[in-house]
Amino acid sequence: MSDRTPEACDLLIEAGFVVPVVPHGVVLEDHAVAVTAGRIVAILPLAEARTRFAPRETVARPDAALIPGMVNAHTHNPMTLLRGVADDLPLKVWLQQHIWPIEAAVIGPDFVADGITLAIAEMLRGGTTCVNENYFFPDVQAATYKRHGFRARVGLPVIDFPTAWAASDDEYFEKAGEVHDQWRDDALIATAFAPHAPYTVNDANFERVRMLSDQLDVPVHLHLHETAQEVEQSLEKHGQRPIARLDRLGLVNDRLIAIHMTQLTEAEIHLCAERGVSVVHCPESNLKLASGFCPACALERAGVTLAVGTDGCASNNDLDMFSETRTAALLAKAVAQDAAALDAFSALRAATLGGAKAIGFDDRIGSIEPGKEADLVCVDLSALETQPLHHVVSQLIYATGRQQVSDVWIAGKAKLRQRVLVEMGIDGVIANARQWRERIAGIRLS
Repeated sequence: MSDRTPEACDLLIEAGFVVPVVPHGVVLEDHAVAVTAGRIVAILPLAEARTRFAPRETVARPDAALIPGMVNAHTHNPMTLLRGVADDLPLKVWLQQHIWPIEAAVIGPDFVADGITLAIAEMLRGGTTCVNENYFFPDVQAATYKRHGFRARVGLPVIDFPTAWAASDDEYFEKAGEVHDQWRDDALIATAFAPHAPYTVNDANFERVRMLSDQLDVPVHLHLHETAQEVEQSLEKHGQRPIARLDRLGLVNDRLIAIHMTQLTEAEIHLCAERGVSVVHCPESNLKLASGFCPACALERAGVTLAVGTDGCASNNDLDMFSETRTAALLAKAVAQDAAALDAFSALRAATLGGAKAIGFDDRIGSIEPGKEADLVCVDLSALETQPLHHVVSQLIYATGRQQVSDVWIAGKAKLRQRVLVEMGIDGVIANARQWRERIAGIRLS
């Protein structure tokens, strides 16, 4: 071994613990991950790594756990600029009487770009490296994520009324096609259809979405079974529960990314499992809006791909995937009345590989495996709050705060280094957010 010429690599990350997610339930102590050309080439013990590789850069974090970057599988990141503007209200009142009127006054390319920039800075500092985005002006969203080297699947919005993005059904679909064509071969950015919800999209538009989703092989990302009121309204208007209506329209399949899913029968859970539907659990938003409880444990045990999302900052009010995943794990136990439900390893998998699989990125990210892209996060576990360290993954899920994220890489490129954003000036991001606060406050008061 000593006679062998060391292999060149771009980056060697040495960690006290590597949590690869695949295989499930494994923690590798005193291991290193080697990265070349943005991809993972090896995971191996420290001593072996130091002999085998001649890295251009070595990052040593002996007190850290190295995990896959977290995947926030449902966000409305421009709404970061609306954080806290209409709290403590039920969903329909919050949305129709507050959020939509404010958005009507401010929404546009600048609002979208600046909100996403603020969100990227917050997410990087919290260990999130990929999002499934759902908002207007997807062209601006995609360009902003790309400019900052952040991985995203960007939703192509469809809704039954005019907005600043599109004035008619045809325009929504024409613009969706243009944005998809622009980003179809990009290394970081992909698209999905994002019909808003069953109560804001008619049958004809859902049928167009299904046809194009099939033709283009892109996912469909929508809010579904979020509240009991949504289900009751669908029964009154269509004579069917929302998921049954979507099934009639051909949308309940392995391209469907169903968000919230707080109102589910046992038969609907099994339907999702049979058809390969992915479910994104957004527990903190659901709790805050009193929308209901997603049966996360029952979904997971039925074989449904379970992911975690924060929802938007106007209804959460943060993009903290550590907090969201902890809440998901705790709530799953209460809903299932089973302390073993959604254990720590399963919760971490939902927040990483589950999200990657839900949005169709699991061939490239979500676990630490050779050949995958190096979207990686170091979490410092030396803090008083995570001592003593009996069980690494239990500490990550039940005791760790996002402020313990020390380093972040996306496709092997450093984005956060020892808590400092590498390519973004935090003072400018904060100053810009404060300008939007003044503008929004003026609109709300007028």
